[in-house]
Amino acid sequence: MFGRVRAWSTRHGKAMDALRVAPLVVLALVTMWSPAVQNRAGYLALSAALLAPLLWLRRHPTTAFSVVALVSFGQWLAGIDPLPANLAVLAALWAVASSCSFPWALAAGLICELGVFLVLVSWDTVSFSMFFSGSIFIVTIWLTGLYASTRRRYLEGLEERAERAERERDQQARMAAAAERARIARELHDVVAHNVSVMVVQADGAGYAIDGDPEQARLAVRNISRTGREALAEMRRLVGVLRQDETDRTDYTPQPGLAQLAELVREAGVPARLDVGGGPVELPEGHQLAVYRIVQEALTNTLKHGGPGARALVELGYTGSELVVRVTDDGRGAAAPRSPDGHGLIGMRERASMYGGTVSAEPRPGGGFEVLARLPVPVTRAA
Repeated sequence: MFGRVRAWSTRHGKAMDALRVAPLVVLALVTMWSPAVQNRAGYLALSAALLAPLLWLRRHPTTAFSVVALVSFGQWLAGIDPLPANLAVLAALWAVASSCSFPWALAAGLICELGVFLVLVSWDTVSFSMFFSGSIFIVTIWLTGLYASTRRRYLEGLEERAERAERERDQQARMAAAAERARIARELHDVVAHNVSVMVVQADGAGYAIDGDPEQARLAVRNISRTGREALAEMRRLVGVLRQDETDRTDYTPQPGLAQLAELVREAGVPARLDVGGGPVELPEGHQLAVYRIVQEALTNTLKHGGPGARALVELGYTGSELVVRVTDDGRGAAAPRSPDGHGLIGMRERASMYGGTVSAEPRPGGGFEVLARLPVPVTRAA
């Protein structure tokens, strides 16, 4: 029940402010019609000045307490007797003690103690017992405010620890699921690799037997077809395992290749030019994607570290046995700051090494930076 009340008060802050002020407003209005009140207009104005600051007590407790304390001090200077609305000082004291730091709470408590002393001094008969009784009342309210503050911070700490434990539990579950998916993917990879190896052996056998033993070649082709279907099914399972953590925002568009290089260079964000040399050859999609990502990362480095006015040149050279990719710029080169958490060069090298290539990246002697990648061109054998 208290949790629901707390949640409701959090959602309806202004309504809670009004509810806190309402009892004092009712008490002030009821007392205003007492015969002891001679100047009802002044009584109403002073009560409003004391109670109005309580409306922003939740958002600005120290400001509200300061205003109420100053009005009460002015009231004492004017020789006006205490009113029911002066209880606003106690409400403001509790708010400061429960929501502010200890120095503010201590200052508010001492000010209230001074107020009790000034009120008693203005009376004709003053005794230590009266001051002690008033102080006990003030200290009790002050201590309850401090307890509420401690209790609130304790509950906030429990909530924070619970949220952190929940996040860690979810993270551990995701890590365990990722490790299990990686293990399954490795197993499926072995199955697919075995099936592909069988297909290669069967295809070689069919090639040798096609002239001397057509029936044996036909049987080998059937085995290739069956094994290929099994490999395709396992590959689909493998891709499904690796995509289990993807969301609906997964992009299923084809991966970019050499045909998209011109658009990449044109939209790189830096002035860049693409030059292609040699006789182009047909590359597998994996090679084309590797070249595209290497050029993309190199242009990104130029944009991030080349400095203002840097220009880039992307060169593709086909030499028959390999494809040479060179991305140069005229930026700051060796003077460019290094990013401690950058993994672009590592990613380029990984992509190139996957296809037996190499990547080097270093500042140019005359200024600027150069990324040089060499990827061997697959040789297509005739059947």
